[in-house]
Amino acid sequence: MAVTDEAIQKIKGMIVSGALRPGDRLPKESELAAALGLSRNSLREAVRALSLIRILDVRQGDGTYVTSLDPQLLLEALGFVVDFHRDDTALEFLAVRRILEPAATAMAASRITEAELDALDGRLEALGDEPSVEELVAADLEFHRTIVTSAGNAVLSSLLDGLSGPTTRAGVWRGLTREDAVGRTLDEHRAILAALRDRDAEAARSWATAHVAGVERWLRSTSAALG
Repeated sequence: MAVTDEAIQKIKGMIVSGALRPGDRLPKESELAAALGLSRNSLREAVRALSLIRILDVRQGDGTYVTSLDPQLLLEALGFVVDFHRDDTALEFLAVRRILEPAATAMAASRITEAELDALDGRLEALGDEPSVEELVAADLEFHRTIVTSAGNAVLSSLLDGLSGPTTRAGVWRGLTREDAVGRTLDEHRAILAALRDRDAEAARSWATAHVAGVERWLRSTSAALG
């Protein structure tokens, strides 16, 4: 494993230094192994590991390339890792979301277009007043994803998308067990939309904070009751 780690670090060094740029094809395996002072086997393991986290793209019969290194592509690995969370760490993911999402929502206040706001309004109206829990949670995820994307920060958007797994599950639990969850969620969505239409960044931040904190408080009280 130590040898593979060394190989990973050497390839990483080539990319960070600019010797290999996004879209570049890596030299042939034998040439690269010799240049880096590595065995072909350790190089192969390093390439496999870096392809799993979207740093490299192995194209069968063509060669190995550096990916675009786009933040959204690289941070896809975060979502994969987050899916392995334990239920007792869901609160920690929610706490991170409570820090990041209100900031993104505030940023969106000056950037989101009227057309995007109209589309969000339309989807909210299409849900009606009594959607199923599954419909509500899916709509909630799409609602926040649209707003965060409109904030114009690809890294922030990808980080929040990667955190969606445990927070989505918490939303389902809350919706199944708390009678006012559906109505409260719809009301909070409408309040966030109203703040965005008013281009009021601080109101949008406050409502987004209250929205995530509500799920967090519910999960904390539920965990305490079960514990």
